[in-house]
Amino acid sequence: MSPLEISGLVKRFGEGAEAREVVRGLDLSLAPGECFALLGPNGAGKTTTLRCALGLTAATAGSIRLCGLPVPERARDARARVGVVPQLDSLDPDFTCAENLLVFAGYFGLPERDVRPRIPELLAFAGLEGKENARIQSLSGGMKRRLTLARALVNRPELLILDEPTTGLDPQARHLIWERLRRLTAEGTTILLTTHFMDEAERLANRLAIMDAGRILAQGSPREVIAAHIEPQVVEIFGEWQGEGAAAWAAAHAHALCQRCEVSGETAFCYTTDAAPLLAHLAHQPGLRSLHRPANLEDVFLKLTGRDLRD
Repeated sequence: MSPLEISGLVKRFGEGAEAREVVRGLDLSLAPGECFALLGPNGAGKTTTLRCALGLTAATAGSIRLCGLPVPERARDARARVGVVPQLDSLDPDFTCAENLLVFAGYFGLPERDVRPRIPELLAFAGLEGKENARIQSLSGGMKRRLTLARALVNRPELLILDEPTTGLDPQARHLIWERLRRLTAEGTTILLTTHFMDEAERLANRLAIMDAGRILAQGSPREVIAAHIEPQVVEIFGEWQGEGAAAWAAAHAHALCQRCEVSGETAFCYTTDAAPLLAHLAHQPGLRSLHRPANLEDVFLKLTGRDLRD
């Protein structure tokens, strides 16, 4: 049974000429025990999709089954089998770490006698050993994020939904959360992840989808998506060329030396199947510097969704 099955999801806000369609016929199916990343720029429709999946926002059209139950008809029952880590922490500052877990467990109807013995285990999982009696104000940002993860596990969820779980965290905290999430999938928990960190998606996701303007543009494993949508090698070029920048060099030479070139700011991104001729040419351009690397998920993301800034 798929922990989340979405078919033909449409979400429209407003009516008539003022109507705005933010999700447009989206299909999505998660396999048990996988980590699935849903990627897209701001305004792509990711959060609306998650809210519809949880029954928090009514869909305009389409069908949703969450943990085998129809949404919105049985959304409340389905949510009892789901854990959610929202973008913003919503911990109660008046309570200790342990009290936050106990109060949250109460929302699921879980008795304190069953939850209290699990508190040390949940805190240890989040790297918060010995913090049972610590007040929220005394925790760092990374600690609060990890406590929010522990809180989402209090009901032993079949599906864990993580909305940008590592935004604002330092590298140490990010790596700790990554390790914990890998442990959860190894134990059979299904994870649905949204993130703006492409390296995070590449590291964690078994499969992913890139969406924009309410539609899925690409779907598959990270390697499959990269192989299907981008040239395998990238050369980033920056510096000075004949008194100008890399853009001037790209206008004069890129068409002959690579399959595709994009200029962003002061950098020319050259995409190619064979970088040798380009690198040989650059060796005789002393004002230019370059970085040669394999194509990655961020390259695909920018190709499909554009380099323009989203607000």
